[in-house]
Amino acid sequence: MNLLKALVTISGMTLLSRILGFVRDTVIARIFGAGIYTDAFFVAFKLPNLLRRLFAEGAFSQAFVPILAEYKTRRGYDDTRNLIDHVASLLLLALVIVTLLGVLAAPVLVYVSAPGFLAAPHKFDVTVQLLRLTFPYILLISLVSLAGGILNTYSKFNVPAFTPVLLNLSFIVCALWLTPYFNPPVLALGVAVMLGGVLQLAFQLPYLAKLGLVPRLRLNFRDEGARRVLKLMGPALFGVSISQISLLINTIFASFLVTGSVSWLYYADRLMEFPTGMLGVALGTILLPSLAKHYADDSPERYSELLDWGLRLTLLLALPAAVALALLAVPLIATLFLYGKFTVHDLLMTQQALVAYSLGLLGLIMVKVLAPGFYARQNIKTPVKIALVTLLATQLMNLAFIWQLRHAGLALSIGLGACLNAALLLYQLRRQGIYRPQPGWGIFLFKLSVAVTVMAVVLWFAADRQETWLHGSILARAWHLGWVVVAGAGCYFAALWLLGLRPRDYIKRAAE
Repeated sequence: MNLLKALVTISGMTLLSRILGFVRDTVIARIFGAGIYTDAFFVAFKLPNLLRRLFAEGAFSQAFVPILAEYKTRRGYDDTRNLIDHVASLLLLALVIVTLLGVLAAPVLVYVSAPGFLAAPHKFDVTVQLLRLTFPYILLISLVSLAGGILNTYSKFNVPAFTPVLLNLSFIVCALWLTPYFNPPVLALGVAVMLGGVLQLAFQLPYLAKLGLVPRLRLNFRDEGARRVLKLMGPALFGVSISQISLLINTIFASFLVTGSVSWLYYADRLMEFPTGMLGVALGTILLPSLAKHYADDSPERYSELLDWGLRLTLLLALPAAVALALLAVPLIATLFLYGKFTVHDLLMTQQALVAYSLGLLGLIMVKVLAPGFYARQNIKTPVKIALVTLLATQLMNLAFIWQLRHAGLALSIGLGACLNAALLLYQLRRQGIYRPQPGWGIFLFKLSVAVTVMAVVLWFAADRQETWLHGSILARAWHLGWVVVAGAGCYFAALWLLGLRPRDYIKRAAE
């Protein structure tokens, strides 16, 4: 399979999901604004999302996909199916226990994750209610991620990439039509989370059935492959926990700031997820199985070449995205959220967070590309050590920035921490001889810098003054933003073309 084509496919699916995600957030912002109820929901939804990243998309996938790729490459169908059955059964058992504990301990979890909410008893109680509604999502979405890992290993990238669309549709439907039936109305969003998890799992099962790999309930604690996955999950869980602990600490800091701070950070983070999902997650998704296959085949040169390809694509696409987010912060926020109870003050506060986040966008995406360079080799310890350093640095920056920059300081510390993480991962990949840069980096960086500068100038003049975005209908803002984005992107890619860069230069085949 052509990896560039796979990247375009995944990015296209992610684009659809992100567009619906913005529709979702626009609906939520219009109905609930940025206040007590949105703060409560975002904190409640953050906890199962955190565990999802720990158990499923984080530690589990990092440990499971490389070993699954090894079994598929070296062993055969029967051994691979047995591995899937045993790992899925162990995962399900762990998730049932975690889910039950989470529902029972909801008040304690809310107290730990947002202690500032205790000063507002109603806010605290609503958050507990929402957490009990949303917590079972961890079980459903972890099984979705298991299925996605299997499908990605078999190069069925488009199916897992499409599934988030169903969650966003669930949010939109429940927010628009179910809110009148709940008291408080925000509880409808908790129902949307559960419904979205069910829909995503149901969507992927037929595709697993076509491969003959629907997991069967077969507990076997002594299976060699399952034990290897569990052994790798230990350090992987610790490593992923570090980054999630950093995000949780940020939420704790934000809970002590003025009401709305959690929501401003959330809306800015949602805009950041657009490029990180389309680029970082997509690249990481297609790189990990191929890197694992190259490692299983003992092909260090192809391994290094694939990493180099991923890094060049990251810079080619992520650097202009970071510059555009900073320059178009007000147009983006105004077009998507400035309606109903979402005020101009909310816009300006969200802008501060988004600009701060954008400074670290390149680092956030590069981590998604560099970390698989270790995971595919079943080396979890090195990224864990780097994550520890990053956690310490991030919290020191939190303490330094929060006094003057408030919520924007928390966003800035996350971004700069990601840049440090990426720099240390790259250093270790070079130091250990895993990654050796291919020729031509100097001229590539020069051409990239010229093209980004051209794009920035075009966006600066096309976007006009900030005040022009504070008025007008949604259609007028969307039209203005649309042609500004098209003009900026068109000039960027035109500059790259004139400088000699061609799409065919970045065609890469997946490892078979």
